[in-house]
Amino acid sequence: MSHALRNPAEVDLIVAAELRSTMENLTDRYDTVPSATLLADAGQQLNQVALLADQAPAGRVQRELRALQADAATLMGQLIWDASQRRDHESARAYYAQSLEVSRHLQDRAAEGHALLRTCYVALYGANDYRQGLEIALQAAQTTRKTSHALTGLALLHAAEAHAFLGEHSACERALLGAEKHLERSDGADAAHELFTPTHFGRLAGSCYLSLGIYDKAQRFLRDTATHMQRRRKSRTIVLGNLTLTAIRQGDLDAALAVFNEAVDELHGTRGGGGMNIVFRAARELRPWRSENAVQEAQDRLMALMEAA
Repeated sequence: MSHALRNPAEVDLIVAAELRSTMENLTDRYDTVPSATLLADAGQQLNQVALLADQAPAGRVQRELRALQADAATLMGQLIWDASQRRDHESARAYYAQSLEVSRHLQDRAAEGHALLRTCYVALYGANDYRQGLEIALQAAQTTRKTSHALTGLALLHAAEAHAFLGEHSACERALLGAEKHLERSDGADAAHELFTPTHFGRLAGSCYLSLGIYDKAQRFLRDTATHMQRRRKSRTIVLGNLTLTAIRQGDLDAALAVFNEAVDELHGTRGGGGMNIVFRAARELRPWRSENAVQEAQDRLMALMEAA
């Protein structure tokens, strides 16, 4: 049946569903293509949804559009931060703040928790304010604890990483244990089930043990995770970058170079900001071996990638 034969409320719901489908497509593409290529479409989507929500009468249709606006604002912040190689903190936070405002108006705990979690990422991995990142991660976990095991578990994983950055080993282990319990309870009925993948725990646990200097344990988690996350390419690059750092700090140059080159290969397709930052950190830690031909060649490949950007 065409839109013209339906009543206005039905048409508005169909339009909202079509907009949701478009945004889900953008979200699915995030992990496989450079974020800069998605920014225009995501910005247009957010503006369109916000305009329609402003014009919609109170009720189900407006609520659907506001919920979509909250998610679209979170996605826009995510894309801008990634495209800027995790440097444009101010713009990312502004979009997350928009999502938080709308989510709280709707009393949507899952959307609120997701926006808080993304805000936590900026503090932890951009501003390097680990205490603030920890506080926001715990706030996200508290917000979603009765709504989504997936989001609560993810928030506790990032709280664990904040503790690891701060050198708080026992607190990190407690947060990892709490995260694992929540993630095990997440199922298809979870309000944010689509945000969680089975590799999340290994990726964050490996990163935690790397920060704590427990390299053997970090390596086990990171190797297994890299093997099982072929489709999530931006996240996989972060894992490969951390695995490179683990090998460097263990003095295993051959293993470090093999994983480093694999990470650079992934960056050619995605240019993910998180992976880029960690791979450059690994390149700096390779400097003691800069006279080695293999190290020079690996770093030349990274420079060629940047020149092609």
